[in-house]
Amino acid sequence: MSYFNTMDTQQHAKEQQKEKVQKEYTLVLFNDEVNTFDFVIDILCTVCDHSEIQAEQCAWITHFKGKCEVLSGDFQDLKEKGTLMSDVGLTVEIH
Repeated sequence: MSYFNTMDTQQHAKEQQKEKVQKEYTLVLFNDEVNTFDFVIDILCTVCDHSEIQAEQCAWITHFKGKCEVLSGDFQDLKEKGTLMSDVGLTVEIH
């Protein structure tokens, strides 16, 4: 194996490791028959820092499709936000 092939292999391995470390997760909101649109929109604005329009769009997508990816990021941040949302009665999962 030549020097250049070794370097390419090492660089590829480093890139793969970096991808694993930087894996992005999504916070998924599920539809329910309990919470109002206004409540869901308020929570999305407060917890996920959505604009009112963005939160309303997520609420409608959740209503019609049964679920919506409302936020993406690192696991720990989503876990904290997901816990807050769950504590107030919304159904969420991290994928």
